[in-house]
Amino acid sequence: MHIPTRRNRNIGTSKQGHGQHNALSIPQPADTLQSFYERLDNYEKESRTINGHEFVFVTEATRTTSKHACTIDDIEQIIRHIPAHDYGELQLVVLRQPKRKEEILSSVWGRLIYSYAFEGDYFPAIIIEAIDYSKSLKWTKKLSPDDRKELECLQKDGHPIQEGKRHYTAEHQLENVRNTQLYRTLPHEFGHYVHYLEAVKRPGTEDEAFEAWEAREAAYFQLPTAEKEKFAHQYADDIIQALKAKGVVPFDRME
Repeated sequence: MHIPTRRNRNIGTSKQGHGQHNALSIPQPADTLQSFYERLDNYEKESRTINGHEFVFVTEATRTTSKHACTIDDIEQIIRHIPAHDYGELQLVVLRQPKRKEEILSSVWGRLIYSYAFEGDYFPAIIIEAIDYSKSLKWTKKLSPDDRKELECLQKDGHPIQEGKRHYTAEHQLENVRNTQLYRTLPHEFGHYVHYLEAVKRPGTEDEAFEAWEAREAAYFQLPTAEKEKFAHQYADDIIQALKAKGVVPFDRME
């Protein structure tokens, strides 16, 4: 069931940060409901049909110190080996240039948006962020168990982790960032979407009441973050391990 006008109920509320008196915050213009990751500048579109499903790739221009580590061809190669049954209504793949303040306050490799506003319509979208290679990764040495696992994953991706007195640091390198975003972030975000499909969309029928669908969606968004992360991680790991066994990945960057 596609509801093109459905928007996140948290937009404009304290849950999304509206009204919080932070010393540093991501601006939210008063004349739009679009979240910061939906406000794109200077972008190009390219449509590609993958396994009979149309995807729209949106590439935002980068700053001089930033670059998109993954190419559209790279991403298509991975998506081509994800079961088409798991595409659902996912249509948009956005290669986005975050603003400098966003890099400080909301730095991520990528994210899944269940209802993404783009050119007057709403669709699920996977966003892959451009990385500023003039900056480095930095973590305190007081790591949580989850942070330590992530640091170990980054080392496996090839990031050169340096240990200092108080921090771990790593210089951004395009090939290592590509390893992280292409072989972990992309299938991980697909995993989040498949979890949503299994919990919300697939149990329903064509003629079911809207309230039943809405109740399942509400229950899904109330699931603990750890539970959703576990599902997405396992999904991504299964996909990539299968592709490694077939010799599909890793592969050289496709320009």
